Amino acid sequence: MKIDQPEIDLISAFFPSEESDQLMAALKTDVEWRQEPILIYGKKVMQPRLTAWYGDENASYRYSGIEMKPLPWIPALTLIRNRIQQQTGFEFNSVLLNQYRDGKDSMGWHRDNEPELGNSPVIASVSFGASRRFLFRKYCEHDQKMEIMLGHGSLLIMKGETQTYWEHSIPKMMRVTDARINLTFRWVRGRA
Repeated sequence: MKIDQPEIDLISAFFPSEESDQLMAALKTDVEWRQEPILIYGKKVMQPRLTAWYGDENASYRYSGIEMKPLPWIPALTLIRNRIQQQTGFEFNSVLLNQYRDGKDSMGWHRDNEPELGNSPVIASVSFGASRRFLFRKYCEHDQKMEIMLGHGSLLIMKGETQTYWEHSIPKMMRVTDARINLTFRWVRGRA
């Protein structure tokens, strides 16, 4: 099967500007942010961003050598999740939050293809704060690339075979001095 581009939907101003400001302020203060080491090519390094994991009690998640146990939902996250579920018709039981403190913080190339997400996961990505480049590249053909800008209040839905055939990243942008908070909502299957 040949997939020429990722299966995505983008709503640039899903949350209006004023509400986005309020939600970002709440997330900065109410979320229990952490910076943890991850395994990259067998070596432990500190993640170049702050993270948090929230969700239903059974929505544990593992990536890059980190076991994420969910913290209970807080009001801002519940509001955002409910709005996304109403818009998309998809259900989510967890959210990974990433705080990029400035343009030096980044996320390397990866696919969200952990077993807990199942086949063809739907991932809803909401961004608040500084606009950042979001890159896609074909997993097996790195010369096939795509770029979009994710701005304040935007909603990006990744679905279908996107996580099978495409990688994505948030590259460094040294001129960016403001923070960005990104939330990726998922459905995580509980482990037996």
